[in-house]
Amino acid sequence: MVDSETAGKMLGSISKSTVEKLTRERATTGFPPIRKISAKCTGYLVSELEAWAAARPVSDLLPPANTGRRNQGDGQP
Repeated sequence: MVDSETAGKMLGSISKSTVEKLTRERATTGFPPIRKISAKCTGYLVSELEAWAAARPVSDLLPPANTGRRNQGDGQP
């Protein structure tokens, strides 16, 4: 089991707040349910996160041309 932050990292660096939003909107997103680990601790089953990720549609969009390009701090884009 993993917490919300780790779940986000597993799913491609999405934020903890996005994971929590997907959880709240589970009826429409199909996101895995959060599980109670103890009285004050919850988490997600890794196998359910992996299954959800594998079921996501394949994108035919390429990343933007500037993806990964580092800004050298010289004011140039």
